[in-house]
Amino acid sequence: VSIGHNAIVHGCTLHDNVLVGMGSIIMDGCVVESNSIIAAGAVLTAGTHVPAGSIFAGIPAKKIKDISPELTKGEVERIATNYVMYASWFEAPTSENP
Repeated sequence: VSIGHNAIVHGCTLHDNVLVGMGSIIMDGCVVESNSIIAAGAVLTAGTHVPAGSIFAGIPAKKIKDISPELTKGEVERIATNYVMYASWFEAPTSENP
């Protein structure tokens, strides 16, 4: 799961490989199934169910398209790799990594 800056995730369930876009809001009782994307700025109202492999966007958020499994795999790997790289920018120097 990757959660963008300023997102609010409250009382919901996020399954594996979910991307929550920056500034989005996910309210109580929502379920976001695996390999789904919540677009930046989207608002999932209470109890919304996001099926696996979906993109939801808007206020209130609604399904705008399905994601192919091939695209999902590539995007998840790209996002994870980027976050590992970003973390390295802020690591404190050590004797092993000056």
